[in-house]
Amino acid sequence: MNFETVIGIEVHAELNTNTKMFCGCAREYGAETNTKTCPVCLGHPGVLPKINEKAVELAVRAAMALNCHVADQTKFDRKNYFYPDTPKAYQISQFDQPIGFDGYIDAEVDGETKRFRIERVHLEEDAGKMNHTGANHSVVDFNRTGAPLIEIVSEADMRSPKEAVAYLERLKEVLQYAGVSDVKMEEGSLRCDCNISVRPYGQEKFGTKTELKNLNSFGNVLKGLEFEEDRHRKLLLSGGVMRQETLRFDEAKKQTVLMRVKEGASDYRYFPEPDLVKLVLDHDWKEAIRAGIPELPDARRVRYQEALGLSAYDAKQLTVTREMAEYFEATIAAGAEPKAAANWTVGEVQGHLNKSTETFDTIKLTPVRLAEMIELIAGGTISSKIAKQVFTAVIEQGVEPRAYVEEQGLAQISDEGLLRGLVVEMFEANPAVVEELVNGRDRKKGFVIGQIMKKTKGMANPALLDQLFYEELEKLK
Repeated sequence: MNFETVIGIEVHAELNTNTKMFCGCAREYGAETNTKTCPVCLGHPGVLPKINEKAVELAVRAAMALNCHVADQTKFDRKNYFYPDTPKAYQISQFDQPIGFDGYIDAEVDGETKRFRIERVHLEEDAGKMNHTGANHSVVDFNRTGAPLIEIVSEADMRSPKEAVAYLERLKEVLQYAGVSDVKMEEGSLRCDCNISVRPYGQEKFGTKTELKNLNSFGNVLKGLEFEEDRHRKLLLSGGVMRQETLRFDEAKKQTVLMRVKEGASDYRYFPEPDLVKLVLDHDWKEAIRAGIPELPDARRVRYQEALGLSAYDAKQLTVTREMAEYFEATIAAGAEPKAAANWTVGEVQGHLNKSTETFDTIKLTPVRLAEMIELIAGGTISSKIAKQVFTAVIEQGVEPRAYVEEQGLAQISDEGLLRGLVVEMFEANPAVVEELVNGRDRKKGFVIGQIMKKTKGMANPALLDQLFYEELEKLK
């Protein structure tokens, strides 16, 4: 029997606000344990929540960027459950009136564009974090408790683990470009839960699903879903019955591990949050948010191809992150030729960042310095080989490229008269070589060029030297 895989995904993205969702506590990743808390986020008796307007604005922006309808009116609800990192024993979320609904994103899978529907986008507050320090010992950090989140719930439109990853990569891209979240999975500001089931091909009814919780990398999403996909198929083929379970992916064992039997929605006993009034989202306010959404990656890729003449491949590479795209554009604004700026940005610059803790914002090779270095190459002042040396000096020391080239004597020899004289001198000193060159044996060219490079200590402008070589050779024919 052949089975069809069905996957739906819930993504939690922490919003780019300075403070928490319902109180004034600062959001600060890595702060000392339990120092960013107050009676409101710790759920003390008698306290009242106050809605963070910036969080609502970012949630609306996210919904718009994901092609959702945005509600004219919405509300908050209590989702009741007890867990040690949830001090109130409930979470303020949204149940039946989400802030955004009926959206979609398009993602490329194996060279084809596929549309994935988004059921809803809703606002809620985050839980704290459990730190397990031993087999029988855990501590709770409440700094994250109450941080503003959006939960993005997809329809069950993915038919393979690969499609799930493509959806997530595209979603992450959109959220980052829209300025909604920094989407740093390593810091927990983007987390995803994946629901997977299988059914016989042609069957309309979904199979029994299992849920993989808190997957913290796209690699683990792929591995976890592939493991579950295989497990579901084997179990059903052997006559077994699938249970609805909540699982985690054990990266070391490369397999899923049971956490608990999955609760249904009724277990949470949702009811309207009594301490918050309904939210009415004004039409003009929503349109002002829409007008402020930054250029999204697809539009930027089209512009790079049409306005800058870049290839589709270059345009895609440059827009992997918003930071890279902005660095590239700042380099062009500083005077660099687009293709050269693209090559350096996705090549040496990104390569350096991959090996360091620096970012496009902190790297010493600023866009202005990169543009200056590209100008030195284009103008023939330095060769591509010397440019690598200059690049390293700027990266490590923060020197100015032109000043460094002058101080170190790295400028190429581009004096046409001098280089022409050296070519003539080499021809006169090597008549046998000239005879072979005149007779079309170009392999001797390397000898002539090599001797001149040796004499100039590698500083002759290679392009100009090549041009003069052929000009002088032509005179001897």
